[in-house]
Amino acid sequence: MQHDFIGPHRADSTVDFLELALGTPLDLWLGEEGETGEERAARLAAARDILADDPTLFDRTTALAAETIGRTRPELLALAPVPRPIARPRRRTTSKRRAA
Repeated sequence: MQHDFIGPHRADSTVDFLELALGTPLDLWLGEEGETGEERAARLAAARDILADDPTLFDRTTALAAETIGRTRPELLALAPVPRPIARPRRRTTSKRRAA
């Protein structure tokens, strides 16, 4: 079995890579099955503190996700064309209306 290293850290799975990229365990962001309301509140408070300490984390993570999806599943990023709005004729104001 091949092991990959990121710096001194060994990554054996996709989860390992994601946790090393984020610098936090995935459960912090995704939650755990069966967590109580109190545990959820504490987890979300910790996540807010991390984002407050590193405001670029969200943007970096979003960019990494988009880049990874683009390389592995580009069809997911294909956007459907947006229909153009129907141009409605403008009503012209007559000189009689302007004078009023």
